[in-house]
Amino acid sequence: MCKGLAALPHTCLERAKEIKTKLGTLLQKPDSAIDFIIPYPEKPEKPPKAQKPSPEEALQWRDSLEKLLQNPYGLASFRSFLRSEFSEENVEFWVACEDYKKTKSPVKMAEKAKKIYEEFIQTEAPKEVNIDHFTKAVTMKNLVEPSPTSFDMAQKRIFALMEKDSLPRFVRSEFYQELIK
Repeated sequence: MCKGLAALPHTCLERAKEIKTKLGTLLQKPDSAIDFIIPYPEKPEKPPKAQKPSPEEALQWRDSLEKLLQNPYGLASFRSFLRSEFSEENVEFWVACEDYKKTKSPVKMAEKAKKIYEEFIQTEAPKEVNIDHFTKAVTMKNLVEPSPTSFDMAQKRIFALMEKDSLPRFVRSEFYQELIK
């Protein structure tokens, strides 16, 4: 067994170099075995094209986050804007909650609830949203028996946060200003 750097026998150093070479080769190969395991679709699916709103319609978004989020073009624009600011987790959480509420099957609902919790709610989640401890505790309690309203409190908090913070920044953005011309 290799112990301590000073006492490394010649064979340990050779073994370390061999492993490093193999790893380097694997990392550089574009046709690695993983490509055979994970099939890639021929073409990535494109979301349906949303129709660009009239300047009058886009103007309504200044005063109504709800209207913005209900419009496919508005939602896509808002999401892109937030992505550019590295803060898209809130709108992604809101969208996930909207999708979750439409779920009919209790099994699928439980699966989606777990996924939403792990992605957005749990401490140090990959896209953790900023909700207070009380809201987090209520949401966790609601997930014991998932229902269409399990995430309602958290979703309302995030909506209010986006309305107060993200929407004003979006409305001041160049992209939005171009839409209302």
